[in-house]
Amino acid sequence: MSSGAVPSASGPRWSRWIGRFLARVVWNTSVVGTHHVPTSGPVLLAANHTGIVDGPILLGVAPRPAHVLVKEEMFVGPIGWVLRAAGQISVDRDGGRSALSSALGVLRRGDVVGIFPEGNRGRGDATNARAGIAWLALNGHAPVVPVAVLGTRRTGESVNRLPGLRRRLVVEFGAPIVVERTATVTGREALVTANDAIRTALADLVTHASARTGLSLPTDDPLRERRG
Repeated sequence: MSSGAVPSASGPRWSRWIGRFLARVVWNTSVVGTHHVPTSGPVLLAANHTGIVDGPILLGVAPRPAHVLVKEEMFVGPIGWVLRAAGQISVDRDGGRSALSSALGVLRRGDVVGIFPEGNRGRGDATNARAGIAWLALNGHAPVVPVAVLGTRRTGESVNRLPGLRRRLVVEFGAPIVVERTATVTGREALVTANDAIRTALADLVTHASARTGLSLPTDDPLRERRG
């Protein structure tokens, strides 16, 4: 897929079955709240991020086909070929501008985009969020559905480690939130306000889902600790 190109809608229609196989057969994934995802029109799925399989799991259990933003390092070899054919969106090193352009095109087509606002795999507590999702929500006029993904990484495990066979995972979809820019605020103010609202909704959902299921988030952040 060329820089900024809008991926074909056909990819997620078949590739979601790969994700579903991983979620239901390879791992034991419980899914809650799919009724919160609008059945038509543009939608953003905002998920927390702890492990390498978060993307495939999100794609597999979402009630609608989705184009998930994936870091460009994954687009190599056979896995890269599958990701491209599946219509997933590469987040490259230009700051994500071309990825945001592609994702905006998907939203304007009336389809679903999955994004991990934290940017990198870590603790998954959504204490921070990059502004890309707020920009997409405002410019794509798309409701944002927070998604808690739990169990894909445990404390002490590498962010690149696959969960053990039949490990219990949980994915919970929360109530959608709508962010809009009013005429009385600047674009920058609208972006900051929207980003904070999305981050807070996601953090609250993750906390609730963890307490409800007993699945704790990992307490370490290997990538941050390595940089430190």
